[in-house]
Amino acid sequence: MPTKKTQTKKVTVDANAFRKEIVSHLTEGHAHASFDAVVKDFSADLRGSRPNDLPYSAWQLIEHLRIAQWDIIEYALNPKHKSPDFPDGYWPKSPEPPDGRAWDKSIAGFRADRKRLVAALEKADILAPIKHANNQSLASKAILVIDHNAYHLGQLILLRRLLNIWQH
Repeated sequence: MPTKKTQTKKVTVDANAFRKEIVSHLTEGHAHASFDAVVKDFSADLRGSRPNDLPYSAWQLIEHLRIAQWDIIEYALNPKHKSPDFPDGYWPKSPEPPDGRAWDKSIAGFRADRKRLVAALEKADILAPIKHANNQSLASKAILVIDHNAYHLGQLILLRRLLNIWQH
């Protein structure tokens, strides 16, 4: 029986267009609510609430988003990086922020790390394998950040709906 030869078509990637798409998904909302929209005007007295026995408060989710994003970025950019212990190093134990400044500090840290990732994406070959990161590319790490952030931002929106503080 004759065999058919399958031909694979080589796809050319426009790295600059791909880079713009990744940066856009990191910094804007698109089909999901943006980080800034989700954290905007979150009442301080509700940041530690866990309605309907949810396992995490808004504080815990915000801090987890910051820690996980920081860890992924450090893993990609810093060959000497050591990740926190999982899962304890990625989640604050207390549902309440430790003080009045912790919420704003966590949000500022998230934004600063995201800005650092965007800067790295803008100057790197985003598809090149990173030796110290198991030969994964910066693009793959950025996509992981986008995916992880979208998942937990959805949880924050659900939490806001249960607290009756989501207006969208």
